[in-house]
Amino acid sequence: MSAQRPDEHVLTGRFVCLERLSHAHLPELHRAIAHPAVFAGGYGGGPHGLPADLDEFVAFASKYYQWDALPYAVRVVSGPHAGDLVGTSTLGDIDLPNEALHLGWTAYAPQVWGTAVNPETKLLMLGAAFEHGFGRVKIQADVLNSRSRAAILGIGAQFEGINRRVQRRADGSWRDTAVYSVLADEWPVVQAGLQKRLEGFAGTSVEYSNPRAPRRRVTPA
Repeated sequence: MSAQRPDEHVLTGRFVCLERLSHAHLPELHRAIAHPAVFAGGYGGGPHGLPADLDEFVAFASKYYQWDALPYAVRVVSGPHAGDLVGTSTLGDIDLPNEALHLGWTAYAPQVWGTAVNPETKLLMLGAAFEHGFGRVKIQADVLNSRSRAAILGIGAQFEGINRRVQRRADGSWRDTAVYSVLADEWPVVQAGLQKRLEGFAGTSVEYSNPRAPRRRVTPA
């Protein structure tokens, strides 16, 4: 099966749904992820890349996200916070001839770290990639971002190595990037592992305290 660009329909799970990110989402996304804790690990160029306000965030997002690829807004779909936009992730660097793409540009509100949000988001996005004939999905992180690197290993991705001096961080220092991947023939095992992790959240909903985003109830398509 030759790789095909995934459809842009909403990806829906038990805990989250993923809808195509648009500029209209940016005020909600700003409330969710414009936290020092999010940028501290290297997101958006690191701590010095944290936008000061919504206007700066819109300018940052306009350049940072791959709008011509498949950026997603991640929403909670059930429980007391149903409808909240809590993060973003992207299927980007889409290379159809080589059946490869990059799952990245991922950030979530700190309130949902450690919940079902990340494993189900990865389950939905990896599933969309492999269902459309891709053979390799790359996932990467700043070498200094130990939390993200542990999360990538936790979903079952394989560590490939370090790309040194890849790009400048916002503070001018040079970033080394830790590279991981999931291949099509590894997907059944990775998929089963993610499903098992999600079973640990069965009967619960995504809950957190002091949400910054106003709730908007949505019906997944």
